[in-house]
Amino acid sequence: MNHPRIRIITQNHYLEDMQIQPNKVVSLTYELRVDDENGEQTLVEKVERDQPLVFLYGAGSMLEEFERHLNGLKEGDAFDFPGGGVIVQRELGLETVGALDVRNQCSGFLYALSVADQFIKGGMYRTVLVIGSEIQSSLLDLSDAGRAMAVIFGDGAGAVVLQATEDPAHRILSTHLHADGRHAEELMVKDPGSSRAGRWITKETVEAGGTEPYMNGQAVFKQAVIRFPEVIREALEKNGYAPQDIDLLVPHQANLRISTHVQETLGLAPEKVVNNIQRYGNTTAASIPIALSEAWEAGRVQPGHLVCLAAFGSGFTWASALIRW
Repeated sequence: MNHPRIRIITQNHYLEDMQIQPNKVVSLTYELRVDDENGEQTLVEKVERDQPLVFLYGAGSMLEEFERHLNGLKEGDAFDFPGGGVIVQRELGLETVGALDVRNQCSGFLYALSVADQFIKGGMYRTVLVIGSEIQSSLLDLSDAGRAMAVIFGDGAGAVVLQATEDPAHRILSTHLHADGRHAEELMVKDPGSSRAGRWITKETVEAGGTEPYMNGQAVFKQAVIRFPEVIREALEKNGYAPQDIDLLVPHQANLRISTHVQETLGLAPEKVVNNIQRYGNTTAASIPIALSEAWEAGRVQPGHLVCLAAFGSGFTWASALIRW
């Protein structure tokens, strides 16, 4: 049986909490500010530019073609349920198009990308919109007690449109998914949780800190520096390539030390690895599509390039995708 090939035909991102409207272009301002020891904020960077507010870069006319909409979310934007996928579907005016939430935190975008890839290869759908989005600032403790987490994570969203193609020179080559639930408690938000008796949220659970994000940074780092190179090499070997064949690596923006370690382990030149955590923080499920969109806009992604996407995060889960652009 001949399966259709899948290519990424467009991608985009935004970093503002705004209403989504198809084909609307607005002026966005991105600001990075840091707090000094006295709590005073200093403006480090400010960028202003016009950009389509919708996730689709130059693809507004394709809205009627979307047969499936996947949303790689950490948390539903508006409710615990239904998930954020149906909210985005409604705002985009996609009527009864299916919407599916993939709640895999940092690796959520690649898990959703893989699901979409299989939908298209199996012939169920021809065009799929895949979104990675996060609103984390409202969850974080911004006091000194929560600064270990608060200084790392950020809000953002990015997306790609996948479409079936018969062109063997430009397509998703393979995707690779892994998980190890033995480490589930190393990076988590414990409460509210339906596995506990009684009400989900109580005064006791709040006071016990169960509603606050928890991360064992050392455990995450030790596993990430192993799993990142491992899953990247898996994708390369599957398709007969070596690390030196990579034109661009777009890793999940977990930690600059992790990205640098992966770059050095694989023997890649610094310019072959995309890093933007310095500007936006860790936007978890949104970090790869944001970084990919920025790289494409900067001309770092060209037709024919071998592009590798890779992620590691809560679960622990990790994943990769190899693309011939």
